[in-house]
Amino acid sequence: MSTPMSIAVYFTIWWTVLFAVLPFGIRSQHESGEIAEGTDPGAPVAPRLMVKAIVTTAVSAVLFAGLYAYVQWMG
Repeated sequence: MSTPMSIAVYFTIWWTVLFAVLPFGIRSQHESGEIAEGTDPGAPVAPRLMVKAIVTTAVSAVLFAGLYAYVQWMG
């Protein structure tokens, strides 16, 4: 697999995993009872985006490594 193709595949995997990880652990303002004035009640209280980006990167790396090993093994 060429370098540009590897980057494109990793980016696609990362983006897909990000959308799978984003909803984990989210509590809305309505659920927590802390609705800030002028915001939507469904907005998250503490989205913890940095933690989710790190988890996404780790999961994507494992998935990409598995895919890369499969591609190399199959030739």
